[in-house]
Amino acid sequence: MKILLVGGGGREHALAAAIKRSPQKPLLYTVMSKKNPGIAALSEDVFIHDEKDAPAIAAFAKENGVDMAFIGPEAPLSAGVSDALWAAGVPAVGPKKDCARIETDKAWARKFIEKHGIDGNPEYAVFTDYEAAADFIDKLGDVAVKPAGLTGGKGVKVMGDQLPDIAAAKEYTKEVLKGDSVVIEERFIGEEFTLQAFVDGKNLAFCPTAQDHKRAYEGDVGPNTGGMGAYTNAGALLPFLLPEEYETAKRIMKETVAAFPKETGEEFKGILYGQFILTKRGPKLIEYNARFGDPEAMNVLSLLETDMVEIMKAVTGGTLDKIDVVFSKKATVCKYAVPEGYPDDPKKDSEITVLTDSANNKTNSVIADETTGPNSDLIVYYSSVYEKDGKIFTTGSRSVGVVGLADSIADAEKISQDALDHKVKGDLFFRRDIGTAALIQKRIDHMNELRSEK
Repeated sequence: MKILLVGGGGREHALAAAIKRSPQKPLLYTVMSKKNPGIAALSEDVFIHDEKDAPAIAAFAKENGVDMAFIGPEAPLSAGVSDALWAAGVPAVGPKKDCARIETDKAWARKFIEKHGIDGNPEYAVFTDYEAAADFIDKLGDVAVKPAGLTGGKGVKVMGDQLPDIAAAKEYTKEVLKGDSVVIEERFIGEEFTLQAFVDGKNLAFCPTAQDHKRAYEGDVGPNTGGMGAYTNAGALLPFLLPEEYETAKRIMKETVAAFPKETGEEFKGILYGQFILTKRGPKLIEYNARFGDPEAMNVLSLLETDMVEIMKAVTGGTLDKIDVVFSKKATVCKYAVPEGYPDDPKKDSEITVLTDSANNKTNSVIADETTGPNSDLIVYYSSVYEKDGKIFTTGSRSVGVVGLADSIADAEKISQDALDHKVKGDLFFRRDIGTAALIQKRIDHMNELRSEK
């Protein structure tokens, strides 16, 4: 079995390791724009190339006799890489371009959800004209401002957070409108959580819920990032999430998947990522992504016990209801080490090292490979780094994701933090508070307070 993986970040390193854990011993072929050393070590062949070049990627797949593909990031989905692979006879896990609009066009996504009567939308409107947008901001009074297109998780700004007042919201709206249409939404108050699922067009296999941490600095302050880390609980539910709230989020995602053929003529086959916020009125939808989250993929894929090759067959073949997708009942805490100065002025081309477990004779024993997974207690994933002359260097984005696995969030956090303190070296920084008891209790208290206001 030959598998193609598109993408070169931490999410894709987690995917590569999960694929290589398959007892079917698949051969892995990868396409990435820079050589991720963790992925390269797991690959039969690496094609260093633009991840959005759909014809070239399809040709590479055909030349190597690839049986199936997994597309990791959003940019290749937006560029139609999935469409090109299917057209070349290579089934792909990753929605076709029209279905990927659920992520790549926020205005389309809101209208799609509204049109098909799916719960979770805020009061919102889409604008190309500043004056009309400013009037709508005045009407709502407390808003989120979103560029309609892709922004790498960094374009959304919210009043009371990145935007101190209405004047700041209007100024950012004006800035967005220079290059994109803008979505103005009512601001939800609550706690965010992520629910991800494998989707075969009709059926969904849900992953454990996770909570990402977008802000750069401890205490949830500073600029937005692609995500500084995430945690999962031992089981499906985060500590502040009730079972009925979880079921509501699942229902919203199921209804969304059912609506795709009506709207696009295509079934959604791949990963649907629901970014929800738990409010006093229950879960509301912040946005959808059409792929695994980064870092959340590192959390949930580290727990995956089911053969990834069988999951890929089920997703592309429409048979997810015929297999059980099982995750270990462990907790995980993922923390990202990022370049000094990230995200505004990151230090680039700086050498980093990841120290290996000297008690294990295997080289790079903590680096994600075909031996790491649910039975491990520590896994290190390479993200936006590159290898040159046998050394590893930073780019301008997140560098190394460190995942601790244990029976409790507290123990997983200790494992992750200890690895960052002692195994990862370089001009890097990270958030120490992700997964700590104090931060999680703050989430629980916040939700208890909001629920009491019903």
